[in-house]
Amino acid sequence: METIYFDRIVELKKEKNFLERELNVKIDIKGKYVRLDGEPLDEYEAYLVLDAINLSFPVKTAILLKDEEMIFKKINIKDFSRKKRLDIVKGRLIGTKGKTKRVLEEISGCKIKIKDNFVGIIGPAESVEYTLTGITNIIKGTKQTNVYKYLEKINTLRKS
Repeated sequence: METIYFDRIVELKKEKNFLERELNVKIDIKGKYVRLDGEPLDEYEAYLVLDAINLSFPVKTAILLKDEEMIFKKINIKDFSRKKRLDIVKGRLIGTKGKTKRVLEEISGCKIKIKDNFVGIIGPAESVEYTLTGITNIIKGTKQTNVYKYLEKINTLRKS
């Protein structure tokens, strides 16, 4: 039995029946706490899906984590930046009108969400690792264009 603190409780209540069916777990909501009850492997998958939903991923995207090829990574921006003003770092990750985030998603084939001090990535295992490297490099101060070139180079190497 797993208990999770959940911010986006309204969305969870709307999708509760769908999630219970798809994840093979019983979801019990008490205030902002959610309890999962089911087989251990099902509980673990449900925990990952709910963690992704809590990080603002849409339910339809988060449910992709049931596929064993897809993984979810969540990092804290504070772990990779010494800057006090994390809004600047988040601004670099998002880019002007969301361009940096959008380009990273297009090149890598992953879905990226930035919420509070966290960055979440959902995608194929290999792509997520390279995307994570690119995102941590941007947080540390690397130019966005260098990260784009790195990801494009990885893509061409993987295709050949």
